[in-house]
Amino acid sequence: MSEERPEKTKRPQQVYTLVVEVGRHDGDGLPDNATGAALLCYASGVDEAEAVRETVAILKQADMAPLDVTGYGTLEDRLRDGPEVSDEEHELMERALAENSVVVAQVTPFTGDNA
Repeated sequence: MSEERPEKTKRPQQVYTLVVEVGRHDGDGLPDNATGAALLCYASGVDEAEAVRETVAILKQADMAPLDVTGYGTLEDRLRDGPEVSDEEHELMERALAENSVVVAQVTPFTGDNA
């Protein structure tokens, strides 16, 4: 006798805007005088928690040292909150969704001047 399992509904992927603060780690590729950096990322996931987990895992594989992640929600969340989203950001978000990946859009190293 076989038990019928209810079909799991697959939740759609969404793209989340994340800012990840990283510290120093050997091989991280940051300038020698940097104490860390902020990375603007667009990451796909079924929810923000999954997007954060995937982003942290990928950054660790890239010899980065993630310290803190701040989420700014989905494109819809950001548009609802008011700030305009550029065409370039839209394209990067679409890429992250199409590739089911994490796109690092900007890296801002922290130095003595901006730390």
